[in-house]
Amino acid sequence: MEEYFGNELVTKFEEMMENNDEFYFDTEELEDIIVYYLELGDFNYADMAVNFGLKLHPNSLEIKIKKLEVLLEWEDYNAAKELINELKGSSMENTDFLVCYAKYYSNLGNPKRSIEICKKALELKEEENFLNNFIADEYVNLGDPFNALKHYQQALKEDPMDEYSLENAMICFNDLNRGEEAIAFLNDYLDDFPYSEIAWSEYGQYYFNRKNYEEAIKGFDYMLAINSSAVGVYASKAACYEALNQYQKAIEVYEEMLELEYTKAFTFYKIGLCHKALKQPIIALNSFQKSLREDPQFYLAMMEQSYLYEEMGGMTEALHFAREATLLNDSNLDYQKRLAFLFIDSGKFEESLSCLKKLVDAEPSRFYNWYAYSEVLMLVGEYEEAVTVLDSALKHHYRAELFYQLSNCYFILKNQEKGSDSLEKALELDPSLITDMQKKYPYIKDEVKKAKAKVKKKNL
Repeated sequence: MEEYFGNELVTKFEEMMENNDEFYFDTEELEDIIVYYLELGDFNYADMAVNFGLKLHPNSLEIKIKKLEVLLEWEDYNAAKELINELKGSSMENTDFLVCYAKYYSNLGNPKRSIEICKKALELKEEENFLNNFIADEYVNLGDPFNALKHYQQALKEDPMDEYSLENAMICFNDLNRGEEAIAFLNDYLDDFPYSEIAWSEYGQYYFNRKNYEEAIKGFDYMLAINSSAVGVYASKAACYEALNQYQKAIEVYEEMLELEYTKAFTFYKIGLCHKALKQPIIALNSFQKSLREDPQFYLAMMEQSYLYEEMGGMTEALHFAREATLLNDSNLDYQKRLAFLFIDSGKFEESLSCLKKLVDAEPSRFYNWYAYSEVLMLVGEYEEAVTVLDSALKHHYRAELFYQLSNCYFILKNQEKGSDSLEKALELDPSLITDMQKKYPYIKDEVKKAKAKVKKKNL
C-alpha cells in the first residue's frame, strides 16, 4: 500500500492537478494522499488535496480532520477554532481529532488543557505510545519532569523500541537528580533489550557525565559492537580517553573515525590537539594542516597552528594564522585579544588598534581593554584620540592608571592645565604608582613635585 500511494496514487493526483482534470478518489485514498504530503512537509499540496477531497466528499469527517491538521500547520488558529467547534459534537471519540484538538491548545501555550484532551484520547486505547509522549512533552513544557517521566516510561511500555521515549526519560531522571534510579532503569532496559544502540549510548553518556570514563567506554564499546559505523560514538569514546589523559588511545579511536567520515576536518583537528598534549608539536602541526586541507576555512585549526608556531618561535607564521582565523571568526573576543597581542609583539601597533577598538566596544567593563587601547594610541602618536578614549574609559573605570595616561597625553599636547589636573587626580587615587608611571611617561616627571604639593595642600 505504501509503495502504491507513495507513487501511483500521488502521481495520479499531481497529474490531475497539473492538467486541470477531475478524477474520482474515495475518502481512504484521499486520506492516504493527504497523509503523504503532511509527512513530507508539503503543506501546499496537502491543502490542495484537502480542498479537493472536501469538494468530492463534503461530509467526510476524516477529511475535515485532515483539514484541521493543515490549519494547525499553517498556524491559522482562528479557522482551526471554528472547525474544532464544528467537529466537537461528532468527533470526541475520534483519536485523530482529539490529537489535533490537543495540539491546538499546545500551540497556543496551554499545556494543561492539551494534557486533559490527550488523557481523554488515551481512554480510546489507540495511539497510546504517541499520546503518552505528547502528554510527557506537555509536562516538560510545564516544568514538571516528575509527571513527564511517568508518561515517557508509559510510552516506552507501549513501544519498547521508542528511542524518543528512552532518551527523554533519561533527561527527566537527570533533571530530577535521580541518578541511581536512572542507571537502574537503564540496566533493567538493557537486560530486556541488550542490542539497543540508544540504550548503550545513554549508558555511556550517563557515566561520561559523571566522569566515570572507564565505565563510559564500556558502554560505547557495546554500542560499537552492535553498530560499528556509529561515528558519533567514536567521538564520545575518544573524548573519554582524552579526559583520562590517554591521548594515544584517543588518537587511535579518532583514526578509526576517519575511515567512516566524509567530512574529516574536525577529527584531524582533534588528533592534532592530542599530539599537542603529547608534546609532539611537529606531528600536531601536520594534523592541523590536514584539517585545513579538508576545510580551508576551519578557523580552529588555524588558531592552533598559530599557538604552535609561537611556541616554536615562528612569530611571523603565528601572526599569519591568527589573522586568518580572526577574519573568519570576527566576533570571537579571545581571537581579537590574541591577534592584538601578536600585532603588538611584532611592533605592528597601528594594526592592533582595530582589535583593541572591538574589545572596548564589546567589553567596556574590562579595565585592561581600555588601558591597552590608550597605551597603543600613545605609542603611535595619536594623543588626541587617546584623550577621547581615556575620557570614555573613565566613565567606566575611575582609576589612577587612566589619569596618569591622560596627564601624559595633555602634557605632550601642551595643555599644561589639564595635564596638571589629571596628574593631581592620579596622585590622589594611587600615589604608589608614581615611580612606575614616571618611567613609562617621562613627560610627567617634571610635574610630579608641583602636583604632589597641590595634593598635599588640598589635604591640609
